[in-house]
Amino acid sequence: MQNDENIEAADVDDKANNHVDELDQNFVEFYGGYFVHEAIMEFDEFEQELAKRRNKPFYIPNQKELLKYKDDLYFERTKEYHALKKYVQQHFFDGDAYQAEELCAEIHDVCELGFSLDNVFQAFERQGIVFEGEKQVQEVMQLVMDLSNNVRLWENNGFTPHELHSRTEQPMLKPLPDEPYHMMDKSGMTRKTTTATNQDGKTVVNKKIGRNDPCPCGSGKKYKKCCGA
Repeated sequence: MQNDENIEAADVDDKANNHVDELDQNFVEFYGGYFVHEAIMEFDEFEQELAKRRNKPFYIPNQKELLKYKDDLYFERTKEYHALKKYVQQHFFDGDAYQAEELCAEIHDVCELGFSLDNVFQAFERQGIVFEGEKQVQEVMQLVMDLSNNVRLWENNGFTPHELHSRTEQPMLKPLPDEPYHMMDKSGMTRKTTTATNQDGKTVVNKKIGRNDPCPCGSGKKYKKCCGA
């Protein structure tokens, strides 16, 4: 329980239907009796997301934690998050905490919105990071997998994979790949930069797009809530 005073379902419906503008400002829609994030509706993923979370318990944060989510950029920075940040800050950014935070926040978004190792390592590439060798790649991958298993997910009704695995004893955790992850391009060479071809046919290095920057597609939304979702 978040409050001592009870609220009726009809009151919730009334508030939702009479505060549409406020919901829009926070990228939320009221649909089918649910408060739904705009990103889910835009990509027609409502039924898919609903199916993923079916028969799973709901994570209920305490009120203090819940209110932190009023900030659209807030997420829980776990010990696994801090472990990854400490590593990249020390090994890749010469102690620069701001750059380390930006990279780790982007990786957190990948874990939250659709995990894949390719997307994770593309985040490293956009920062121009070159790994020292296979050993360092595996070290980073272990830290990333630890983070991924401790990120709160919509599809788990707010539980992390680790929490849900502990509660249900079902295989929810993401394991490390059986084979070492090789950062190779199609020619078999280790990838060091990300490139693209512009309208003039010239090859250019992609500019890093921050998670909170405007999406380059011109939608007016933040990159993380549009093409970066």
